[in-house]
Amino acid sequence: MFPANIFHISQNLILLLDRSAIGRLKPVLAQATEMPITASENTATIALLLVAAGILGWGFYRARPFGKLGILAWLQSVALMSPWLLFFSLFAAGIYLNLVAVLLLLVASTGLYIYLGRQLRQAASDAAPKSRDAAEAKSQSDSFFPPDSQPDSAEKTANTVTPPPATNELEIIPVPAEDLKAIKSIFGIDTFFATETIPYQDGVILKGNLRGDAEQVHSRLTASLEERLNDRYRLFLVDNQDDKPVVIILPSTNDPQPTTVSQKILAVVLLLATIATSLETGGLLLGFDFFNSPDRYLEVLPIAAGIWAVLGSGEIARRVVANRYKIRLSWPFFIPTLQIGCFGAIDRFESLLPNRKVLFDIAFAGAAAGGIVSLLMLVTGLLLSHPGSLFQVPAEYFKGSVLVGALTKVVLGSALQQPIVDVHPLVVIGWLGLVITAINLMPAGQLDGGRIVQAIYGRKTASRATLATFVVLAIASLVNPLALYWAIVILILQRNLERPSLNELTEPDDARAALGLLALFLMVAALLPLTPALAGRLGIGN
Repeated sequence: MFPANIFHISQNLILLLDRSAIGRLKPVLAQATEMPITASENTATIALLLVAAGILGWGFYRARPFGKLGILAWLQSVALMSPWLLFFSLFAAGIYLNLVAVLLLLVASTGLYIYLGRQLRQAASDAAPKSRDAAEAKSQSDSFFPPDSQPDSAEKTANTVTPPPATNELEIIPVPAEDLKAIKSIFGIDTFFATETIPYQDGVILKGNLRGDAEQVHSRLTASLEERLNDRYRLFLVDNQDDKPVVIILPSTNDPQPTTVSQKILAVVLLLATIATSLETGGLLLGFDFFNSPDRYLEVLPIAAGIWAVLGSGEIARRVVANRYKIRLSWPFFIPTLQIGCFGAIDRFESLLPNRKVLFDIAFAGAAAGGIVSLLMLVTGLLLSHPGSLFQVPAEYFKGSVLVGALTKVVLGSALQQPIVDVHPLVVIGWLGLVITAINLMPAGQLDGGRIVQAIYGRKTASRATLATFVVLAIASLVNPLALYWAIVILILQRNLERPSLNELTEPDDARAALGLLALFLMVAALLPLTPALAGRLGIGN
């Protein structure tokens, strides 16, 4: 089943050229070909399609309240995912498209996505005047009646808005009186109508009523706060536990701290360890222990360089996007492992994020860059594969991933019916890169996948997704200790969500949401294994 096989892929890759392992697998392969094929064994593909249907259904549920704009945005998600859904559905039915047909599907999907984007922008442009008129009418209404009040309950409103006595308030609120007065002066009936002040850490929480677009209100309040108190405080616009907007004011001394000297030393040590484990992974794939034969470094260097290319592309993409938003990132803390060379890197934010869009863009950039480089290497390697290629891979191993197995079947075709398949080294390197990228796209904590879920759906959903990921890893660890190792790494280093952005209310646009859903869908496809029966029906290993 899926949880127990998530990390089976990496173990397969380590044993690719273990001749004795191949010899032991031959009887197993022969036995597998004689197994009857039943519909109940198509669990993997059915699960993948159910996950996709669930994602699209949840997206439609969230889109309906927004009317035409929401439906158009949801259709963009469908346009992005439809070629992959069609591809895997046909693949499960035993019909596989060639590479040209797959590329045509992707081009058509991209064209439809762009067309829907234009329709969405036009619909948003038509809706903008109506929104402005409604906002002006609401503002005029507020000028006569305070927020959350009715004409016949003025006394109740007055009691609600009146703050506690100044002496008691100043005793418990850890903000100087002059600063607190300046903070309160930035609020107004046309931005955020503050009704209650509560101490919070080294600052305050102001409850009240948001008036206007969250992004515009936050921008105006932040500018007013900087004008009065310079750079001494930070203004956060977030939801409280009741899903009502509140403003949190914290001193700038609470900002993320830069990387210390000791942390930089640790980052260098982890980088050197990752270089060593990548070389060892290359040696294992070539059938020898690099640590016992370091003089053979030229043999393992191309494989290690491929792993570094995947890791490096992701790091470069993150930092390019972060620099564009003027966000500082810590030195990367790589997580070395002998199984696949490296699990990825931990990048800590050393700046406050202005909004959830920035969080999404940085997380998605790293995952997209690493995934694209890996896919390019995989497909290029498949196209270059021929009888006599360097790697002789048991066809059984291509059952370890729906995505890799499907792409391999599309390119190599009947070659997968042989017990042993000759492939170019780029196939193995690209597969390793996909595993590394997919693991980091798991929706947990501060992984790329966790950050993407937090950016799109908010902190509550991200917390639940993190818990669900731990459950999956716990189940997988019963079969494979590698899953337990990765669960411990997440639990110790990356279990917490990212701190809230300055403007936590404004969600990423629908194009980003669609791209995030596609990335999570492909993560599942990369980690989900083919069942033996389905693989046999498709001619993989027969």
